Amino acid sequence: MQGKVEICGVNTSRLRTLKPGESEELLRKCKAGDKAAREKLIEGNLRLVLSVIQRFMGRGENPDDLFQVGCIGLLKAIQNFNPDLDVKFSTYGVPMIIGEIRRYLRDSSPLRVSRSIRDLAYQILQCKERLQVRLGRDATLEEISKEMDVPLSAVSEAMDAISTPISLYDPVHNDAGDPLTVMDQIRDPKNTDERWIEELTLHDAMTSLGNRERNILTMRYYDGKTQMEVANVIGISQAQVSRLEKSALKRLRKAVVS
Repeated sequence: MQGKVEICGVNTSRLRTLKPGESEELLRKCKAGDKAAREKLIEGNLRLVLSVIQRFMGRGENPDDLFQVGCIGLLKAIQNFNPDLDVKFSTYGVPMIIGEIRRYLRDSSPLRVSRSIRDLAYQILQCKERLQVRLGRDATLEEISKEMDVPLSAVSEAMDAISTPISLYDPVHNDAGDPLTVMDQIRDPKNTDERWIEELTLHDAMTSLGNRERNILTMRYYDGKTQMEVANVIGISQAQVSRLEKSALKRLRKAVVS
């Protein structure tokens, strides 16, 4: 969203902000049915919506869509806020806007989640918003579990189910060079493309050996047998095993290097 000036037809560089105390006055007028005060209150908090949606950028979502959904959360916050409480409107409004955006992302997610889990997750988000207003901070899963009288495992499962999926190739760190992606962090270093190529090359080279040589190398380097143990299995001397092993390794190196 860097460099983007207009969202949903709104010039973000010209958004006004409310003066200290002006928000409370407009909220009381709005509650009394003053439509003009409501419009001023909405316009004066669009920057708040803009700051919230920046948290959700980088996930491939359309900024215009996020802004519209955030505005719905703002309208709900204005409608439900009680100006008699000793709480700043922004403290109440931000969780409402975030909750609305998260519900939008959850409902538009490509992953299908059962209705019962989605309903529980919705109740958890509502509870989380209430607790945030009451506690003045984000509530923990344990606090939400206790407040709702729902097992902690069920709360955790529901929240995980509605989490926005990320791409394995999303960057998680960029230090003036190639970005570090999620794939880089979970990649199995034992199963890289280079390792597969090496194994295929070695497999092809092994097929060029005779059966006795292949058996000797297999027992020596896969089964971990000594030359004497290999000699006893095949029925030849230890010296013969040593000679055949050296010859086979020499042929393998030549086949792999060439």
